[in-house]
Amino acid sequence: MSPQPTGHVVGNDLILTRIFRAPIDDVWTSVTTSESTARWFGPWEGDAGPGKIVRLQLVHEKDQPWAEVTIEECEAPRLLVLTMNDEFGAWRIEMTLTQTDDMTELRFVQHLSDRKLAGDVGPGWEYYLDMLVAAREGKTLPSFEDYYPAQKEYYLKGA
Repeated sequence: MSPQPTGHVVGNDLILTRIFRAPIDDVWTSVTTSESTARWFGPWEGDAGPGKIVRLQLVHEKDQPWAEVTIEECEAPRLLVLTMNDEFGAWRIEMTLTQTDDMTELRFVQHLSDRKLAGDVGPGWEYYLDMLVAAREGKTLPSFEDYYPAQKEYYLKGA
Protein backbone atom coordinates (compact mmCIF):
# COMPACT_ATOMS: atom_id res chain seq x y z
CA MET A 1 0.00 0.00 0.00
CA SER A 2 1.30 3.44 -0.95
CA PRO A 3 1.92 6.04 1.74
CA GLN A 4 -0.67 8.82 1.86
CA PRO A 5 0.55 12.18 0.56
CA THR A 6 0.72 14.88 3.21
CA GLY A 7 1.83 18.00 1.36
CA HIS A 8 -0.09 20.78 -0.30
CA VAL A 9 0.47 23.45 -2.90
CA VAL A 10 -0.18 27.12 -2.19
CA GLY A 11 0.37 29.31 -5.23
CA ASN A 12 3.61 27.90 -6.61
CA ASP A 13 4.87 26.67 -3.24
CA LEU A 14 5.00 22.97 -2.47
CA ILE A 15 4.74 22.63 1.32
CA LEU A 16 5.37 19.49 3.40
CA THR A 17 5.88 19.05 7.13
CA ARG A 18 7.22 16.33 9.37
CA ILE A 19 7.11 16.22 13.17
CA PHE A 20 9.90 14.68 15.23
CA ARG A 21 9.96 13.85 18.93
CA ALA A 22 13.41 15.37 19.25
CA PRO A 23 15.14 18.62 20.15
CA ILE A 24 15.53 21.16 17.37
CA ASP A 25 19.34 20.85 17.39
CA ASP A 26 19.08 17.12 16.77
CA VAL A 27 16.76 17.57 13.77
CA TRP A 28 18.97 20.40 12.48
CA THR A 29 21.93 18.02 12.51
CA SER A 30 19.90 15.51 10.44
CA VAL A 31 19.31 18.04 7.67
CA THR A 32 22.65 19.84 7.67
CA THR A 33 25.61 17.54 8.38
CA SER A 34 26.99 15.46 5.53
CA GLU A 35 27.16 12.31 7.65
CA SER A 36 23.45 12.65 8.46
CA THR A 37 22.20 13.72 5.01
CA ALA A 38 24.08 10.76 3.52
CA ARG A 39 21.66 8.44 5.33
CA TRP A 40 18.53 9.79 3.64
CA PHE A 41 19.41 12.08 0.75
CA GLY A 42 23.10 12.13 -0.04
CA PRO A 43 26.43 13.34 1.27
CA TRP A 44 27.77 16.78 0.53
CA GLU A 45 31.24 18.25 0.40
CA GLY A 46 32.69 21.73 0.58
CA ASP A 47 32.90 24.69 2.90
CA ALA A 48 29.34 25.37 4.09
CA GLY A 49 28.02 28.78 5.04
CA PRO A 50 25.70 31.53 3.79
CA GLY A 51 26.60 32.56 0.25
CA LYS A 52 28.78 29.49 -0.29
CA ILE A 53 28.37 26.59 -2.70
CA VAL A 54 28.68 22.93 -1.73
CA ARG A 55 28.41 19.80 -3.86
CA LEU A 56 25.66 17.31 -3.00
CA GLN A 57 25.54 13.77 -4.30
CA LEU A 58 22.00 12.57 -5.03
CA VAL A 59 22.61 8.93 -4.14
CA HIS A 60 19.00 7.82 -4.63
CA GLU A 61 18.76 9.24 -8.16
CA LYS A 62 19.76 7.51 -11.38
CA ASP A 63 23.56 7.53 -11.82
CA GLN A 64 23.94 9.23 -8.40
CA PRO A 65 24.72 12.67 -9.88
CA TRP A 66 26.36 15.57 -8.06
CA ALA A 67 24.61 18.93 -7.89
CA GLU A 68 25.78 22.37 -6.86
CA VAL A 69 23.89 23.76 -3.87
CA THR A 70 24.09 27.41 -2.92
CA ILE A 71 23.40 28.17 0.72
CA GLU A 72 21.27 31.30 0.49
CA GLU A 73 20.46 31.64 4.20
CA CYS A 74 21.47 29.69 7.27
CA GLU A 75 20.21 30.62 10.73
CA ALA A 76 21.00 27.56 12.82
CA PRO A 77 19.01 25.76 14.06
CA ARG A 78 15.87 27.33 12.59
CA LEU A 79 16.21 28.23 8.91
CA LEU A 80 18.05 26.87 5.89
CA VAL A 81 17.42 28.23 2.39
CA LEU A 82 19.12 26.48 -0.52
CA THR A 83 19.19 26.74 -4.28
CA MET A 84 20.15 23.52 -6.00
CA ASN A 85 21.15 23.48 -9.64
CA ASP A 86 21.08 20.36 -11.76
CA GLU A 87 20.20 19.33 -15.30
CA PHE A 88 16.49 19.93 -14.53
CA GLY A 89 16.97 23.56 -13.50
CA ALA A 90 17.16 25.53 -10.26
CA TRP A 91 15.36 24.31 -7.14
CA ARG A 92 14.80 26.84 -4.34
CA ILE A 93 14.16 25.10 -1.04
CA GLU A 94 13.43 26.40 2.45
CA MET A 95 13.52 24.32 5.62
CA THR A 96 12.19 25.92 8.79
CA LEU A 97 12.41 24.15 12.15
CA THR A 98 10.28 25.02 15.16
CA GLN A 99 10.44 23.34 18.54
CA THR A 100 7.46 23.12 20.89
CA ASP A 101 8.08 21.22 24.11
CA ASP A 102 9.78 17.95 23.06
CA MET A 103 8.58 18.10 19.44
CA THR A 104 10.28 19.71 16.43
CA GLU A 105 8.41 20.51 13.26
CA LEU A 106 10.26 20.61 9.95
CA ARG A 107 8.44 22.74 7.40
CA PHE A 108 9.79 22.11 3.91
CA VAL A 109 8.93 24.48 1.06
CA GLN A 110 10.00 24.26 -2.55
CA HIS A 111 9.23 27.30 -4.67
CA LEU A 112 8.14 25.83 -8.00
CA SER A 113 8.71 27.71 -11.25
CA ASP A 114 5.46 26.14 -12.49
CA ARG A 115 2.69 24.73 -10.28
CA LYS A 116 2.30 21.78 -12.69
CA LEU A 117 5.69 20.48 -11.54
CA ALA A 118 4.07 19.47 -8.23
CA GLY A 119 2.83 16.23 -9.83
CA ASP A 120 6.40 15.04 -10.24
CA VAL A 121 8.16 16.92 -7.44
CA GLY A 122 5.63 16.37 -4.63
CA PRO A 123 5.92 12.57 -4.54
CA GLY A 124 9.71 12.88 -4.63
CA TRP A 125 9.86 15.12 -1.58
CA GLU A 126 7.33 12.94 0.25
CA TYR A 127 9.73 10.06 -0.39
CA TYR A 128 12.82 11.95 0.75
CA LEU A 129 11.20 13.31 3.90
CA ASP A 130 9.94 9.83 4.76
CA MET A 131 13.51 8.64 4.16
CA LEU A 132 14.63 11.23 6.73
CA VAL A 133 12.07 9.92 9.23
CA ALA A 134 13.09 6.29 8.63
CA ALA A 135 16.82 7.08 8.86
CA ARG A 136 16.33 8.94 12.14
CA GLU A 137 14.26 6.09 13.58
CA GLY A 138 16.55 3.32 12.34
CA LYS A 139 13.77 1.84 10.20
CA THR A 140 13.89 0.33 6.73
CA LEU A 141 14.07 3.04 4.08
CA PRO A 142 10.97 3.34 1.86
CA SER A 143 10.90 2.59 -1.85
CA PHE A 144 10.37 5.41 -4.36
CA GLU A 145 8.03 3.15 -6.35
CA ASP A 146 5.54 3.41 -3.46
CA TYR A 147 5.34 7.18 -4.00
CA TYR A 148 5.55 7.70 -7.73
CA PRO A 149 3.37 7.61 -9.75
CA ALA A 150 0.83 6.76 -7.01
CA GLN A 151 0.88 10.29 -5.53
CA LYS A 152 1.19 12.20 -8.80
CA GLU A 153 -2.53 12.81 -9.31
CA TYR A 154 -2.92 14.10 -5.74
CA TYR A 155 -0.37 16.82 -6.42
CA LEU A 156 -1.64 17.58 -9.92
CA LYS A 157 -5.07 18.32 -8.44
CA GLY A 158 -3.47 21.03 -6.33
CA ALA A 159 -3.07 18.99 -3.14
